[in-house]
Amino acid sequence: MENFFDARSDYPFQVFSTSHLLALSGALFGFLCLILMKDRLPVKAQLFQRMRWLLFSILLISEVSYQYWAITQDIWNFSIHMPLHLCGIASLAAMLGLLSLRPFWIKLSFFIGIFPAFLALVTPEIPYDYQHFRFWLFFIQHTAISWACLFLGLAFPNMITIRTVFLVYALLLVYAAIIGFLVNPLTESNYLYLARRPSTVSPLDFFGDGVWYYINLCLAALLLFFMQNLLFHKLFKKA
Repeated sequence: MENFFDARSDYPFQVFSTSHLLALSGALFGFLCLILMKDRLPVKAQLFQRMRWLLFSILLISEVSYQYWAITQDIWNFSIHMPLHLCGIASLAAMLGLLSLRPFWIKLSFFIGIFPAFLALVTPEIPYDYQHFRFWLFFIQHTAISWACLFLGLAFPNMITIRTVFLVYALLLVYAAIIGFLVNPLTESNYLYLARRPSTVSPLDFFGDGVWYYINLCLAALLLFFMQNLLFHKLFKKA
């Protein structure tokens, strides 16, 4: 069991292996369940409250466990382990949304959390397979992020509007500027993958190089927000 928590593992992760496909299947099954239960999610319903605190607990325990594991393994580094990637910010926003039910956090988490977290599940940047603690923590946390963000959107559909698209996109651009011009250069980090593309195969490989990489990132994010808003209103929004 020592290797289960060690910083290294003899079992490397393989994309679309059996363990990976099973984890993806579990995430997709949860999405389907949330969509089917969307009409049973009024705020005062018992189901809503149970799911709200369950998702909050999973996200909180996941983040605390990740930080504790990195510290106890003596590998914690600001440039790697801070929750400054989009999924980390989405996790914090979702926790605040679940805790407070404030519109700002619900809107923010809905747009920045669902797709990035699911994309991370499809193209995970981890070296460990299912025999290691980090495999389970990664897939549980990122699955919970995507579920929590969709859950909040389904529970409060009237908060998802075209104005929200522009609001969240503007905030994302400001955040990206802070990360790209200050945090990454000062800490030699690669948060938001603004310094370089991920080491694993991902859609970012098709975004070009140099200035075109950043232009395509901005355009892709805006297009994704519009598509997400349109799809939500067509399929999920309550009358």
